Amino acid sequence: MISDFKDVEKLFAELDRSLHKKSSIYVIGGAALLKRGLKDATKDIDLVVAARDEFLEIQNALINMGFITKIPGKEYSHMNLSQIFQRKDSRIDLFEKEVCGRFSLSKGMMKRAEKVIGLSNVTVFLCSSEDILLFKTMTERPGDIEDCISIAARQNPDWEIILEELLSQIKQSKQDVWITWAGERLDLLTERGVDIPIMDKVDKLREEFIADFEKRHTS
Repeated sequence: MISDFKDVEKLFAELDRSLHKKSSIYVIGGAALLKRGLKDATKDIDLVVAARDEFLEIQNALINMGFITKIPGKEYSHMNLSQIFQRKDSRIDLFEKEVCGRFSLSKGMMKRAEKVIGLSNVTVFLCSSEDILLFKTMTERPGDIEDCISIAARQNPDWEIILEELLSQIKQSKQDVWITWAGERLDLLTERGVDIPIMDKVDKLREEFIADFEKRHTS
């Protein structure tokens, strides 16, 4: 369990020394919330890279650092997680930009990200709170709903950005069913008292998806 972002910085410093090529890394999970004071601790570090060569370079560096690979569990089924790396209490969930056409690191996400670390070979960005919240509606890991509640309550996210990015992801991946996955998680948030001003639009999109699905499978 990591309770101080300085430990994350030390890990990136070690990674920087193990890399042979420059890489840009985007932090999109609990470690980013830890940095922003929205989470007291995190057990894993979610990282996304934009290119295959960066993924392979970082993978090799982590293995050289003593991390071992693990098979992703079913809680990542919607995400097609590329790889999990574990070393003692340190765990890194590494995502490639596009895996089987699923959730991807978009230009909008990269533009909204905040640069927090710049070293010789690695540059680290924190994804926006809006994009982290959206990311967490795509997973079913313990604690993700609590993280979403924390973001909603303390960051006052721009829900229109979240909806816009969701629609962009759906269009790019051609995975219309995503609106139902995200909608179910947003339902849980509203049940917990979170005010989500885009829910009417989400509900309409879900209804359109279901109607189209039924039409295609009954005709």
